Amino acid sequence: MVEALASQRQSVSLAAVLADPYFYLAAIPAVILLGLAKGGFAGIGILGVPLMALVISPVQAAAILLPILLVQDVVSVWVFRRDRDDRLLWQMLPGAALGIGAGYGLAALVSVSMVELAVGVITLVFAVQRMRAGAGAVASVATAWRGVAMGAAAGFSSQIAHAGGPPFQMHVVPLKLERDRFIGTSAIFFAVVNLMKVPAYSALGQFSAVNLQTALVLMPLAIASTWIGVLLVKKVDAVNFYMIIHILMLVVGIKLVWDGLAAI
Repeated sequence: MVEALASQRQSVSLAAVLADPYFYLAAIPAVILLGLAKGGFAGIGILGVPLMALVISPVQAAAILLPILLVQDVVSVWVFRRDRDDRLLWQMLPGAALGIGAGYGLAALVSVSMVELAVGVITLVFAVQRMRAGAGAVASVATAWRGVAMGAAAGFSSQIAHAGGPPFQMHVVPLKLERDRFIGTSAIFFAVVNLMKVPAYSALGQFSAVNLQTALVLMPLAIASTWIGVLLVKKVDAVNFYMIIHILMLVVGIKLVWDGLAAI
């Protein structure tokens, strides 16, 4: 009975927060950034949860955004379904499943701030290195062991800190895939990763009626922003696309380092 009353108070409190117009001032740009990321501008979606966390808890923000991400995944996968690297997906997805499982099992032991700091520092070093190498850098080879390892890192950091993008990009960007193949592979990878995260969020009791209703309200904007991202990214040529990805990685790296240091 006590647990039921506590759960009810938590639900009412969350409902009160979501009725606040300030919530939507944070949620609307967050959803737009996620849509642009799903449309092809990989990386900026990581700013979605921090924006919403200005008005609600990060766990609640992530729970509201997960159904939105799943719908956005449908759009991006449909658009880029023929542009994918199946070999990369087979390399990385098993590792991602292991990483998600480890993240869920170790959630109580692993500091989110330390994960953010570590991923942020590595991302910054990688982005600077790639930008210094420039367009003339030789494409690397997608070795199986590295694919599994970086898939696991992406799954783990996605489950713990919603920061799966940088590890994925660290493995795939050096391969210098054609633009649409890069986007399609990323879209399918994270669509599967997000599906694999659903049981963990469900076990944590985060799919409350209020969270799902709020996600439903934001859904039209989520779909529209994803299509806008698709239309915009198709106007960017391959060289400029990868330069944009490197810049976004710098921004994401700085954001993760800032968040990690601020929480320590």
